[in-house]
Amino acid sequence: ADAQALQANPQVAQLIPLSLGDSYRGFRIVGTTPDYITHYGAQLAQGALWAAPMQAVAGAQAARAAGLVPGVQFVGSHGLGGGGHAHGDTPYTVAGVLAPCGCVLDRLILTASESVWQVHEKATAVDEEDRKALQAEREITLALIRYKSPLAAVTFPRFVNTTTDMQAAAPAVEVTRLLRMVGVGTDVLRGFGAVLLLAAALSVFIALWGAVRERRADLALLRMLGASPARVAALLVCEALWLALLASVLGLALGHLLTGLVGWLLQAERSLPLSGWLWVPAVAWVPLAAAGVAMAAALIPALHARRMDVAQLLNTR
Repeated sequence: ADAQALQANPQVAQLIPLSLGDSYRGFRIVGTTPDYITHYGAQLAQGALWAAPMQAVAGAQAARAAGLVPGVQFVGSHGLGGGGHAHGDTPYTVAGVLAPCGCVLDRLILTASESVWQVHEKATAVDEEDRKALQAEREITLALIRYKSPLAAVTFPRFVNTTTDMQAAAPAVEVTRLLRMVGVGTDVLRGFGAVLLLAAALSVFIALWGAVRERRADLALLRMLGASPARVAALLVCEALWLALLASVLGLALGHLLTGLVGWLLQAERSLPLSGWLWVPAVAWVPLAAAGVAMAAALIPALHARRMDVAQLLNTR
């Protein structure tokens, strides 16, 4: 009744109910409406959506791990651990399977809210009068609310917290709070990355400086054969850029392989999907940053090679 009252509020554009509590082989069974699937833009891979209570639609990961296909029946159990009370007298029938969407739906088994109510009412009611009393007290666990105007995002949560027994949680506020909590760790990682970049620049500088000192005779010979000072300096710059390119390719390949490994481990734990084959535009800055660092590191060795006195060097040799 409280959720229905919120749905009638002029500030609410849409309310999607969610009823939680049971699971099947570790995958949560969620009572909701088809609007929940539409909200994430998911598509059906097999079968159809539920048309009546006690029909279910399995997410891609849940269907694959639990062997759920259209027409198969299964029984939910209370809780998430798999050892809860099994509702053996109220089985679900799989009506469809969702295509992978890379969202939370992949790990859920969706059904009508009436299914969740009927399962628990049948399990706890002792007679018909008790069943009617339970039907009058039907509840949902939470509701996703979409507002009609941006102003409602500011005023509506306060309205819910002050005038009802429910608690409002604005996703933007909670995500900001979470990022503030883990922000210190993010700053530490960025600082560590800056230290690594500085160490890489010093390594390139030392390598090129050592190369100039060890190959002074070769550089002098190039000058005698007609190479200009600018060309000799350009050779060192090209060497630095090749080092930067090789380091970028190896670093990106290793990073994506490690990300793919973490994604495989998370998938084994039925956690968030993570792919190492996804390339984001921000990655394009890595080779550019590496090239800039290499150019800066090669500047002094290149100038030293350009100003080298060939006659004095050959007399010394």
